[in-house]
Parts: sequence; structure tokens; C-alpha cells
Amino acid sequence: MKRTALFPGSFDPITRGHESVIIRSLPLFDHIIIGIGDNTEKRSMFSIDQRLEWIRETFAAYPAISVEVYTGLTVDFCRSVGAQYILRGLRTSADFEFERSIGQINRKLHPDTETLFLLSLPEYTALNSSIVRDIIRHGGDPDSFVPEALKGKLHHNLSHEKK
Repeated sequence: MKRTALFPGSFDPITRGHESVIIRSLPLFDHIIIGIGDNTEKRSMFSIDQRLEWIRETFAAYPAISVEVYTGLTVDFCRSVGAQYILRGLRTSADFEFERSIGQINRKLHPDTETLFLLSLPEYTALNSSIVRDIIRHGGDPDSFVPEALKGKLHHNLSHEKK
């Protein structure tokens, strides 16, 4: 059986921390689907299409990685794409508590889907998409916090920012 994992998130934008967790988990799975959750209730800085493009560029050299957009419950999307695993990165103990609760609910909703946690590398513990967005909003340079494919592109792609 093909081992397929879903790595869900908003990726607004994708960070080097996300990239690290995904690449480091490649030996564990035959296929990793990066699932961009489309939550119409959430304000995004970058459009779904822009995030999709950037993630595809970031992982273009990795044929075992694909990217899809989804709405609704993550476990329902897992069923629809045949993912047996949900992959999550953990930066802090607060992340663990939050992700553990979600993982337990997902397990109750769909007992055949297992949630796996991978610790972030120490250099990415403080990094998240919200911080990158704040850096951009205040005119800072986010390039050292995002994958190579995004470097130099975030400053010019704020047309979808909602204030």
C-alpha cells in the first residue's frame, strides 16, 4: 500500500520551517500532498493561486510532493485523496497541545487516519507565517524566512492583502 501523507495548512506564505518539515519527512512516505486549506472566513495576505504557485515552485524538484487546495474538514480531504496520515510540524509545547487536540478529534471522525508530528529544527522554532506577514506589512525583508522560490517576490505581491 502506498503511504500517503497530507501536510495541511494555509501557507500564507509558506516558510522555511514548513519546507524543512516536508523535506525531512520525505523518507517516511511515498507521496506527500501539501493541502492548502481554503478558509473563506480567514483573511489571507496572498491569494490561493499565488500560494499554490509558490509551493509548486518550492517543491518542483521533488516528484513525491504534490499540492492541492481543499475546503472543509481535513479528514474528509484525506479520505478523498487516499491519505492515511496527517503530517504536522511542532515548534513548541503550545503547538503540541493544540495539534494533539485536533489529532484526537480527527481520529474520532476518521479512525483510519493517523496524525504524525515532526519537530521543527531549532532555527525555525520562532518562525511562522504570521511573523512573516508582519515583517512584510512593516516593510521588512522576509527573504531569510521563506524558501528560495519566494525570495524577492513577497514585496511585490501584496495586491491581495486585506486590511
